Amino acid sequence: MKTSRLWWHVHHWVGFKLALFMSFVFLTGTLAVVSNEIDWLLQPSLRVSPPGEGAEPDWEKIVAGATTHPGIKQIQGIEEPIAGAFAARVSVIWDDGRYGLLHIHPATGAVQGEAPWVGAQRVLRNMHRHLNLPVWIGVPIVCTLAFLMLVSLVSSLMVYKKWWRGFLKLPRRRDARTWWGDFHRLAGVWSLWFVTLITLTGIWYFVEQMGADAPVPRVAFSKDAPRAAHGPIEAGQRFAASLRAARAADPQLDIQSVRFPSARSPAFVFEGAKSAMLVRPRANAVWTDVASGRVLATYDGADLDLHQRISEMADPLHFGTFGGYWTKIPWFVFGGLLTSLSVSGVAIYALRIGRELKQATPFALGLGRAWHGMAKWRWLALALVLTAFIMLPALLAERAG
Repeated sequence: MKTSRLWWHVHHWVGFKLALFMSFVFLTGTLAVVSNEIDWLLQPSLRVSPPGEGAEPDWEKIVAGATTHPGIKQIQGIEEPIAGAFAARVSVIWDDGRYGLLHIHPATGAVQGEAPWVGAQRVLRNMHRHLNLPVWIGVPIVCTLAFLMLVSLVSSLMVYKKWWRGFLKLPRRRDARTWWGDFHRLAGVWSLWFVTLITLTGIWYFVEQMGADAPVPRVAFSKDAPRAAHGPIEAGQRFAASLRAARAADPQLDIQSVRFPSARSPAFVFEGAKSAMLVRPRANAVWTDVASGRVLATYDGADLDLHQRISEMADPLHFGTFGGYWTKIPWFVFGGLLTSLSVSGVAIYALRIGRELKQATPFALGLGRAWHGMAKWRWLALALVLTAFIMLPALLAERAG
């Protein structure tokens, strides 16, 4: 009994003291799963009607549309539509130095509109990943929650005896405290696999940021190698030869994105999907020389070593992007459940305190006591959440020219 009580205190402390910060990270991560869809709703030019039927984008037409669009200093890259109703996205640098996006019809190459570099996808990703702080500061801060989640996961199994019997126990409606308690346990047992997955990938991100990141397959260019400046028109004229060479070098590569030449990397890079599962597109790539179209290197995700494979699979597993909407929807739902676990834990505490005080408005009074019960940790949690918003103008101005 004493051991069980100790685990209860551990579970309560871990989930309660930083509940505000944890809820914020969980919520932004959940929304990040569908952040592209949020941009689709907010940016009419990103929509394609009627939706395509899964045909491969016409890369040459997309490049032609981008290179003939006025005011572009450099094309950085192209991403294929993430679904049939989406346009292709082209990352560009405008003549005045601003970074932005072009939305181009994937079949006709028609430019449907311009968009800022910072949209819902970028805002939610940065808030969730590093609170808009410098990556080397923000990522370790956010990822420390993974260790707290691990403690919470273990302690919950120790507290909830015979938890495997709770999958079909619906919340009782005896009173609010009972309902929230039952809901917390029900959401917890159904989310065990998801909590475990998010915990492990979060710990991996922390390990990577501490210096254990795996090398990314890429061509190393000599510092003394000539760096020819390739404007959008010239790059567009040379694109077709590189595309043909890439397809000939690796016919099985399903191209999902194209990186354009830059001063640091004077090559076209064709990235996408192949036989290896759970890897980012960059793991499968063909690099071609800009001037000649000659293939410089090919990379296959199946050839990665264990360290690289773990690194490449972390993002697809963390955000559920590896199976399209078949995985994104469950990840969004269970992300919502994970957020509700943090919120419901505070609600349980507030209702219990309010009931003990026997006041007319037990929940409101209990919520106030819960806020004070977080002690000094509440100020740390509040400061971290506010930091993400305070640093937002810096993100918006980062590539504004």
